Amino acid sequence: MPSMKTDAHPKYFTGAKATCACGRIFAVGSTNEKLEVEICSSCHPFYSGNEKILDTAGRVEKFKARKAAGVKKRA
Repeated sequence: MPSMKTDAHPKYFTGAKATCACGRIFAVGSTNEKLEVEICSSCHPFYSGNEKILDTAGRVEKFKARKAAGVKKRA
């Protein structure tokens, strides 16, 4: 009968440091020692009450341009 592989699971860090884009640093459990996140509970609009638009790759500008083009066509 074949034996089970040893060291099949990655090392787990219980005090891994996660850094948010807003600057907040907090500890989480992860297989990575350091994590970088875009949004956390202190800067998320649902928890903070502040509206914040996360623009990735100019999506907001593309939407506004398409909307403006649609309005011009109707007029």
